[in-house]
Formats: sequence, structure tokens, C-alpha cells
Amino acid sequence: MVELFGAKLTRREVESRSGSLSQFAGVRLMTLGDGLERGVRMLEFRTGSGLRFTALVDRALDIADCEYRGMAIGWHSPAGFKHPGLAEYEGEGGLAWLRTFSGLMVTCGLDHILFMYDEPADHYVYSPRKSVSHSIHGRVATLPARLTGYGESWSGDECTLWCEGIVSQGTVFGEDLQLVRRIEANVGSNEIRIHDRVRNRGFYRTPHMYCYHINVGHPVLAEGSRYLAPIADVVWAAHAGADYRKQGVGYRTISAPRQNFHEQVWQHELAADGAGRSPVAVVNDQLALGFEVATRKDQFPCMYEWQNLQAGQYALGIEPSTNHVLGHKAARERGELIWLEHGDERRYDTTFRVLAGAAEIEAAEKRIAGLGRQPEEDFPEPSGNHRPIAGRA
Repeated sequence: MVELFGAKLTRREVESRSGSLSQFAGVRLMTLGDGLERGVRMLEFRTGSGLRFTALVDRALDIADCEYRGMAIGWHSPAGFKHPGLAEYEGEGGLAWLRTFSGLMVTCGLDHILFMYDEPADHYVYSPRKSVSHSIHGRVATLPARLTGYGESWSGDECTLWCEGIVSQGTVFGEDLQLVRRIEANVGSNEIRIHDRVRNRGFYRTPHMYCYHINVGHPVLAEGSRYLAPIADVVWAAHAGADYRKQGVGYRTISAPRQNFHEQVWQHELAADGAGRSPVAVVNDQLALGFEVATRKDQFPCMYEWQNLQAGQYALGIEPSTNHVLGHKAARERGELIWLEHGDERRYDTTFRVLAGAAEIEAAEKRIAGLGRQPEEDFPEPSGNHRPIAGRA
């Protein structure tokens, strides 16, 4: 059954109430027409519950806007949703990626994440190429997808909104990786499901690293908003040491926007439920609104928390990752870098959920605390214990 406007309806009942499902919900393709965004194709999803979000076809099908009943959830940065033809991936010493960084979800990969790194290129068997130069967080987020389909699909009395596309990252004498992304949301629901497959289409042994930069903005993010996670261990903090408490903002509770705030990043070791899923949420108790991300521990064994509380850039990032925050070089040295042979692939299945109302926030908090109680201390001492990631080929 589809739940719309407080009623549970069959397909027949939904169809009897309008000439088209699009009156209540649907997916439509449009093209942005002005400024830095000009020419970017965008799919708009409306589930009928008050959840609306957009997927940028020409930006790896990443999710840009996200709102619930008119209240924003996703973050918009000063960079805007720039057309991929204007991207400057290798500029500014590898930091030009920041000039395209915006939206609820930005994908990082496909062969590199985290800070800049020059990788030995011997696996590509091309003597003029001594190294592969990686800028921050990889190339994939500014690559257009080939849209293979979108629409509404009924199965009995359930209706799924969906889209699917293929993003190719390839070069001569280098990687030939392919991301197949499918996004789904049920009519009447407050959930977004993302199913990714990353496959090596090429015939060189190729590294693979992957991360989602999931960015929550105001008004879900506000003074007093809380970060909830089943934290088994606080592993690392970029700002730990003598200055750990300098800015007065711990990992649990968010401050108002600050002047001259320097980003803060933690890595947390999360517990998982019986199905192997680890939920993380940001909640605003005053608005009775929250946002939850659930990932699979076997797919994303690591989790970062990014705080950018600078005025004008106010955001908190939930970042599930295939690798520790130590970076590409450490992943190689520790034997934790994923290597894909021809035809090998990795899958990633993630759910986003709007927590609408105090009861849903309370239920999510109990569920998360039942997996692992996070530290009550705002500034827990990082353990430095980056646990070995097993099972990597």
C-alpha cells in the first residue's frame, strides 16, 4: 500500500484520485539554465510525503538538493553545482575540487579518496608514466553519467521512484573504472536508497577507494543539534593534541556558525546491527527533524565526521569510507587498498532516512544506542587504533 496524506491507498485508489501520479509524486528530468549550473541535467524526485531531492545526472548522479516539507536537509556551498565542463580537478595544488564541492552527497573515488597523493604507476605498464597524480577526493564527482533510465515502477500496490546511470572514469594507459548507480525512493516514504556498483572494465590491475561526503546543512544543522552514532571507539581527530579543545566544539553537539572556524574531522569506529548495518544521524530536537544514514560495515568499514562550522559554509559531513583517514599511501603499506582485476566489482548499499518528529528521533536514538553507546565526553581522547581492515584482495 502507498501511504499518502495520512491514508493507506491501493494503486487503484491512487489512480482514481488524479489524472497522473505526478500530481502527488514522481521523477522528472530537467536541465538547469543559468550561471555555473547551465546545461546540467537534473532529476527531481518527489515522494509525496514532503520529501524532495534532486540527482545531478551530469555530476555522477550525486544528490544535490534535499528537503522535507520545505525545510532544507542538504548543504549548498558557495561553489554551487558547477557544470562539469568548468571543473578544475588538477588546479590549486590539488585543492581545486573544492570549487565544485556542494550538495547533500558528493561521491569520492573511484581510484582515490582523501588528500593529494602521487601514486606509483608501475601497474599500468607504461614507462613515460612514472606516477598517477591524485587531487583531493578523486575525479568521479565531476564526471557526467550516461542516463540509462528513470521513472515510476509499480509492483502490486507499491510504487518505486527510480533512476539509473553509468559513470565512466578512464584513460589510456591507466584506469578504466565504471560506476553503475541506482537511486530509489518509495512513494509515500521518507527514505532514499542508493545502490552502487564499481567495476574494473579495463585489463590493468587497478586500485579502488570509495567514500561518500554526505553533507547536512541548516536547519537540521543548528546550534544544539546532535550527532548520534554507535561509536565503539574514537580513533582519530585531526585537531587532537594541545589544541583539541581550542575551538570549544566537540564531536557530539553543534555550535552556531563561527567566524574563522577551522574544519574539524574525527574518525569513529562504529558498531553494527545483526544485518551488518551502521546508522549515523544528525538531529535537531527543537525542530523535531533529523537525518539518518545507514551503511554496511563490510562495504564501508570506516566513518569520518566532518565539521565545517564556518559562517557562510555551515555544514556537517557524514563520511562512510572504504579506508582509514590515514590515506592512500598508508592503505597500500597496510595491505588495505582494494585492487580490482578485470571484471572485479564492489557493491555499496546505503539508505538515507528523514526522521520526522520527536517520536522518530527518539526511536532512532534508542536503536543507535542499542548498538553502542557513544562517549559522553565531548572531547574523547582518540585511541589511534586504526583496526586492520581484513579481506581485501
